[in-house]
Amino acid sequence: MTSKTTTLTQEEGKLERFPDYPPRDDMQNWFYLHESAVGSALAIHLPNAIVVSEVPVTPSQPRGNDVRIPDLLVAFDSDLALLRGQNGYVIESQGKAPDFVLEVASRSTGEVDYTDKRRDYERFGVTEYWRFDPSGGEYHDAALAGDRLVDGVYQPIEIEVLGEGHLRGYSEALGLYVCWEEGMLRFFDPLTESYLRSHEEDAGRAATAEARAEEEEAARLAAEARMAELEEELRRLRGE
Repeated sequence: MTSKTTTLTQEEGKLERFPDYPPRDDMQNWFYLHESAVGSALAIHLPNAIVVSEVPVTPSQPRGNDVRIPDLLVAFDSDLALLRGQNGYVIESQGKAPDFVLEVASRSTGEVDYTDKRRDYERFGVTEYWRFDPSGGEYHDAALAGDRLVDGVYQPIEIEVLGEGHLRGYSEALGLYVCWEEGMLRFFDPLTESYLRSHEEDAGRAATAEARAEEEEAARLAAEARMAELEEELRRLRGE
């Protein structure tokens, strides 16, 4: 799928724009999307999709009250320039609803996520709506849950229990498994049979690569020094 590259039909200053919403009053996004770089990994994996966090979504008219601000939104075949111009995702302007929306549970928003927001995203026409609760179900109705839109109605997505602390459900929209891994959000690619890498894993991989390079350089220098010693010994034996 590719992103739209259509030219805006209105000047940017004249676009109907969302107001500037205040930041969230919790740190859930930072810990489970940004600090771990899960959101960035997803954006890298889906280069032709819009992958954004805390962007307001509404069916039409950005200044209305019918607005939700999901923790994570993915939209294929959508116009990023239009999203920026309107300071949010207006479904009527984009011509389609987002393909994937995810909410991270918090003490203050947990119940709303699996009740009112679920009904709103269903009404908006969001293809898949996922809920991730790092507490294991203290704030949401489940540690991990997802719904897929079927004939305009949300149907629950099967969640597999792989073992203690390991849950996952398959997202057809993303072609990835959404995973609850000991309280952390992960995405698993069934094609490569690997997780999208977190910041910690990238840092660890970089450190391992650096250590390996240092070991290889030390081995090369040691081999050169040994070769020089052998050449010197040969010259001595030859009487040179």
